[in-house]
Amino acid sequence: MKTFFAFVKQHLFPAVVAMTLALLLGLSGWMQNVENLTLDLRTKSRVPWQPAMADPQQLVVSIDEESLAAYKAWPWPRRVHGLFLALVGQTKPSVISWDILFTEPSEDDSRLILGLKATEANVIFGAMSGENAVVGEKEADGLLPDDPAVKAARLMPLKNVTGDRKNLLTKPRILLPAGELALLAKSALVDTPPGPDGVRRRVPLMIGIGENVYATMSLQSLMEHWKVQPDEISVRIGESITINNAYAKRTIPIDDTGAILVNYRYSTDGFHTVGYSYLASNLNKKFVKKEEVSVPETTGRILMVGQVAAGLTDMGPSPFSALTPMVLVHSNVIDNVLREDYAHEVKWWPIWLGAVVVGAAGLRIFAHRKLVAQASFALGVPITYAGIATMLWISGSHWLHLVWPLLGFSSLQVFMIARRLIAEQRAKEHITGMFGTYVSPALVNRMVASGESPQLGGHEDEITAYFSDIQGFSGFSEKLEPAQLVELMNEYLTACTDIVQEEGGTLDKYIGDAVVVMFGAPLPLPDHAFRACVASQRVQKNLRELRVKWELEGDRWPEIVWRMQSRIGLNSGNCIIGNMGSRTRFNYTMMGDNVNLAARMESGAKSWGVYTMCSEATKTACEQYGGDRVVFRSLGKVIVMGRSRPVPFYEIVGLKEHVSPQTHECLAIFAEGMTKYYAQDWEGALACFARSELLEPNVPGKTPGVTSNPSLVFRDRVRQFQETPPAAHWDGVHVAKDK
Repeated sequence: MKTFFAFVKQHLFPAVVAMTLALLLGLSGWMQNVENLTLDLRTKSRVPWQPAMADPQQLVVSIDEESLAAYKAWPWPRRVHGLFLALVGQTKPSVISWDILFTEPSEDDSRLILGLKATEANVIFGAMSGENAVVGEKEADGLLPDDPAVKAARLMPLKNVTGDRKNLLTKPRILLPAGELALLAKSALVDTPPGPDGVRRRVPLMIGIGENVYATMSLQSLMEHWKVQPDEISVRIGESITINNAYAKRTIPIDDTGAILVNYRYSTDGFHTVGYSYLASNLNKKFVKKEEVSVPETTGRILMVGQVAAGLTDMGPSPFSALTPMVLVHSNVIDNVLREDYAHEVKWWPIWLGAVVVGAAGLRIFAHRKLVAQASFALGVPITYAGIATMLWISGSHWLHLVWPLLGFSSLQVFMIARRLIAEQRAKEHITGMFGTYVSPALVNRMVASGESPQLGGHEDEITAYFSDIQGFSGFSEKLEPAQLVELMNEYLTACTDIVQEEGGTLDKYIGDAVVVMFGAPLPLPDHAFRACVASQRVQKNLRELRVKWELEGDRWPEIVWRMQSRIGLNSGNCIIGNMGSRTRFNYTMMGDNVNLAARMESGAKSWGVYTMCSEATKTACEQYGGDRVVFRSLGKVIVMGRSRPVPFYEIVGLKEHVSPQTHECLAIFAEGMTKYYAQDWEGALACFARSELLEPNVPGKTPGVTSNPSLVFRDRVRQFQETPPAAHWDGVHVAKDK
């Protein structure tokens, strides 16, 4: 099980993270553009291995340079197209689809109409969707879906359309063939909107206009070719178009926009093609002049009529060229469906899953191998994957995304190298890490950074000294077995140490159950006093939580453990900080009168019935950076042992957010009592302390381990002064008798 979890942590998790980040990056716009370019390169590279010619059921009638020369300026008079329709119709093609717009009225529309009436073939004229459709170099206003002209036109709305339409390509208006042309010939949308990078890789097979969904030119041409009735075609948006009748059974994949991913096979070459003028001329010779001429076979075929001559406007980028005739885009789509030769975009999740498995296995196998083996893996996997992706596209038109998996594999290689470098660095720092368990990690880092060996000596600096000690610790030694005592102290000391180090403190030493910490050394901390005060209250809060935990553990611990209390003393001021000891063994520590005063704060806290006490210097420095975040209570002036001048003492009541309104009320009444106490108004002081006693947060017999509190202490002092009044010049200073 440990081996499995180690594999997950060291190999599987990095592979998952790397491939997930690469996938998310791959979904971005610019990465998609790069991916599309790789697909275009794969499309061009497979030309030698694909069928030489497109399906013969389709014939492209190209308006080429020879045709332009024959009929002069473009656009041609519509009588040209009318005559073409009359002639070609006699050969009985399956459908004649015009990728040409006849949306503007013309003087000779009547000649085109005559051709329409004369032909026996199904004719489809191009229509455009959009607010303002562009025809040539002009913008033309389209018609709204409910316009009578739209309802009268021979459009082919798709009936059986299901699925979510929110991403379906929709337009507000439609531009139809002019006048009677829309009534005599069927209309189909010729829209081929470009992708984000301008290249047409996905082409819509349907477009929503109003409440209806209309087939585009390529789909409409196929429907006419196979004589598909409305009830013989069904659409599931985001999945497929299904055709099922006596002539054809096809399932065409589409995305949620109604578009097909075009499986481009051919550009100009490859399609069965005949020039417009050549076909028209030979048909005229055969049917009008009754000459014996060779005529390309058109019977039963789909004729796609469109512009291919250079310089004409109906051109745009495709995977093959920056100027691909749009009629060939339609022709590629038709060819895909005729031969059921579809492009399939492989979903992201199997690629991601496979990449994760390969990546994790590679990390597991090669992470600790020689550099040559790692390099082989780093180069071999991307090359192999790129080869597989290319072959899948060439052989089966399966689009395996290339860019983001390669990015993921590359990032894994970087990770593998980085992890190796980190491991080597950690090995070099192992000894330093062991030394850091005995002294301040910050000091060790500073020594490592400086490159200097530790030396005896110290310097003076302003810090806050922190002392803590467990109340009545000797009782713990009597009640607990040695192993239990060690376990208890390790849990307590770990919690205390973690907190003070989180607040920026440096552990000086442990003295039995006592913890000695300095804030502001070896690294300077301008807010050292504030950090020390916050740390003291976090330690006290953590101890309260530990007491609850120990009590819930039942008989495992005696009652003395449930009632554990710790006293903390703080003082801020100038101290000597440095390496103290012998020349062969020394300790980074603090010394000086201000350090001693912090120790006196901790030991003397018992006399006031408090658990966290600090000097005025600490309170002032704390408020400079922490404002009123920390709540203090004045306990008067005290002359501690070793000093001749009084020092103002303060209890740290707690952090502002944790001090209750009741406690705030207690502090206010207590402060009033202290004012009366200094004024020797014993009765008034006694009354105040009696009231504050009822509101004290720590109550003997109620709060675990508490034996007194400031209200009780000063109540007893007032009663003593009532019996034995102080000297005439008494200034309220208390002389401490404890160390």
